Amino acid sequence: MMSETSVRDKVRRIAEDLPAGASFEDAMERLYIFYKLEQGRREIEAGQGIMHEEVKRRVKKWHE
Repeated sequence: MMSETSVRDKVRRIAEDLPAGASFEDAMERLYIFYKLEQGRREIEAGQGIMHEEVKRRVKKWHE
């Protein structure tokens, strides 16, 4: 069984991938995006996601 990568390792990898001139804001933005993607992945795994067609229907309704 393969162990899951720790948060520390994931954050370290994100930091290492930043360009040399990156700002704290750049780092925070990348961490936030990663966090939201992970949150979405967990929701989908828990069966809480919304199908793409349903999202499109809801967005279309907002614009009516």
